[in-house]
Amino acid sequence: IELRVQLDGARAFLTIRDHGSGIPENLSADIFKPYTTGHSDGHGLGLAIVKRIVEDHGWEIAFDSVPGSGTTFTISRIIVSKKG
Repeated sequence: IELRVQLDGARAFLTIRDHGSGIPENLSADIFKPYTTGHSDGHGLGLAIVKRIVEDHGWEIAFDSVPGSGTTFTISRIIVSKKG
């Protein structure tokens, strides 16, 4: 897993990338919906919870996935604090 934070003025982007099996195309439209999972032992709640947290902070989340090559999630619109 690779984590990267990029700054763009007063905003930041958080990128999380893996080199796993990727997200199957038939699941990609629903990946952030509750109970959507590609794993037999998964609950399908993880990404739905992440999306809710991200949006509650006023941020955005997007992903790009290539089956067999991995997935990249990007959280954007993060406001960088100038305190201390």
